[in-house]
Amino acid sequence: MKCPFCGHLETQVVETRLAEDGGFIRRRRQCGACEKRFTTYEKPEVNFPAIVKKDGRRIEYQRDKLRASLNLALRKRPVSTEQVDGAIERIEEKLLAMPSREVASHRIGELVMRELKKLDKVAYVRFASVYRSFEDIDDFKTLVDEVR
Repeated sequence: MKCPFCGHLETQVVETRLAEDGGFIRRRRQCGACEKRFTTYEKPEVNFPAIVKKDGRRIEYQRDKLRASLNLALRKRPVSTEQVDGAIERIEEKLLAMPSREVASHRIGELVMRELKKLDKVAYVRFASVYRSFEDIDDFKTLVDEVR
């Protein structure tokens, strides 16, 4: 690893720690030339499947977009950030387990609805009413009856 202070190519790992959530490794390093210390982080690189939109476009998976959708549905609902993080992790695990390198956007919507149904019924109805593009009040009533 190149020293960020002097550019020397030889550094030594002085300390290694696993992050609290286990998602990455923190390493303290010391330069062999200038002896200054710095921190590096190691995180596994994962390749999520490409998202195929309704119009056929393919886009990269974006965790922030998923979080924003969940947060919008859960706005002013008694659901903790940890619960939302857990739902995102479960959705991402399912995406990574899929055999295909592409997934239709409606499949992600179904995964989101499944998680919202577990977290909060009102948020589930909010998301489903927009996601399923209800045509009339009967469709909405059917969804609410399903949740009860």
